[in-house]
Amino acid sequence: MWRFDYFNPVQTQVFHTVYHTDQNVLVGAPTGSGKTGIAELAVMRLLRAHPGMKAVYVAPLKALVRERMADWGRKFVTELGFKLCELTGDSAPDMAALMHADILCTTPEKWDGVSRHWQQRGYVRKVGLVIIDEIHLLGEDRGPILEIIVSRMRYIASQTAQTMRFVGLSTAMANAHDISEWLDIPADSLFNFKPSVRPVPLEVHIAGFPGKHYCPRMATMNKPTYRSILNHSPTKPALVFVSSRRQTRLTALDLIAYCSADERESQFLRMAPHALAPLLEQVKDQALRHTLAFGVGIHHAGLAESDRTLVEKLFCAQSILVLVCTSTLAWGVNFPAHLVVVKGTEYYDGKLKKYVDFPVTDVLQMMGRAGRPQYDKQGIAVILVHEPEKTFFPYPLPLTPYPYPCPLPLPLNRSEAAPSCTSPSTPSVSRRWRGRADRSQE
Repeated sequence: MWRFDYFNPVQTQVFHTVYHTDQNVLVGAPTGSGKTGIAELAVMRLLRAHPGMKAVYVAPLKALVRERMADWGRKFVTELGFKLCELTGDSAPDMAALMHADILCTTPEKWDGVSRHWQQRGYVRKVGLVIIDEIHLLGEDRGPILEIIVSRMRYIASQTAQTMRFVGLSTAMANAHDISEWLDIPADSLFNFKPSVRPVPLEVHIAGFPGKHYCPRMATMNKPTYRSILNHSPTKPALVFVSSRRQTRLTALDLIAYCSADERESQFLRMAPHALAPLLEQVKDQALRHTLAFGVGIHHAGLAESDRTLVEKLFCAQSILVLVCTSTLAWGVNFPAHLVVVKGTEYYDGKLKKYVDFPVTDVLQMMGRAGRPQYDKQGIAVILVHEPEKTFFPYPLPLTPYPYPCPLPLPLNRSEAAPSCTSPSTPSVSRRWRGRADRSQE
């Protein structure tokens, strides 16, 4: 089932609690520590000890759900004979498929909508395990949705008299005890590892760039990006993270221009031109078709599904060595990147109508793509930032846990929250929870 013979130290310490007990578990560990394997152990425990119950895997992005579907389709379906079902906005399985599925992979928004009508949906009442990946996103915009899911699943378990297990997976956290208390996790089921236990060492370089305006500053970062690839990963795969779809195209074109200036147009291409030609004919995006011929790929949500799949296959096979992508890829497919270049730590927020900084969690996630255990023994991350922000990043981001906002202690459901409001002037915890739940439904 697994491509390795032994569990790593993180997985070894967690194994007994995850596989031999039904206790709630919270695992905080740096990227590349094998948290997916821990989730698989929890699923196997449920399917072995509680036949007929279902496991729900909640991931923040559809890209991550698709990765789990592809990976678990091989492990749980092909090798073990279980049934797997995707439940996202892109898929609409029928009721029979959901009833017969052993594992459901979904997103927070989709499961929130589905579980609202749990009385009419038998497959929701049969859920015995909820795995929340990237649970540190409680501090982001979709945090209230995760809170609602946990509260509602607890309430369903109390009404159906069934066991409900929660497994939370996250990067290293500074306030892990607060989140474990919210999830009712015993002290011996809380595993919060220091970022220094990362199986693959990560070397970090930070450079600052002056310039008041965003686009010219991004343009000045293209030459240093090219030089970073040549210095740190000339013959190994490299990921370049940018903030927008437009920047993926502009950055890729500039990288090709620098290759041409050095008279090394094919230095990032690792396949014969005659083998690449029929693949280029299938590409729908004109910019991608042009850049792939030079061994530089583009990846963002605006591409057609077939184009994204082709780029992922070429990069994973190391047929192309450079992939310029948006930050959403940091949460998705497990790519074999030796070098990660974070080209700018700002993005344009359409609601605020201005450029804002990426959350620290996103920057850590991008850096964590470098040096994956299955592919490499060392990773290198290069962060290119605005000069005034350089003073913020030198504190060792990958070496210290990050404190994530913790949710409030919640009642089992919203209907129980209203009677506990004692005074309008001193709103109780339950009243604040009710307000958050109301806002999440707007």
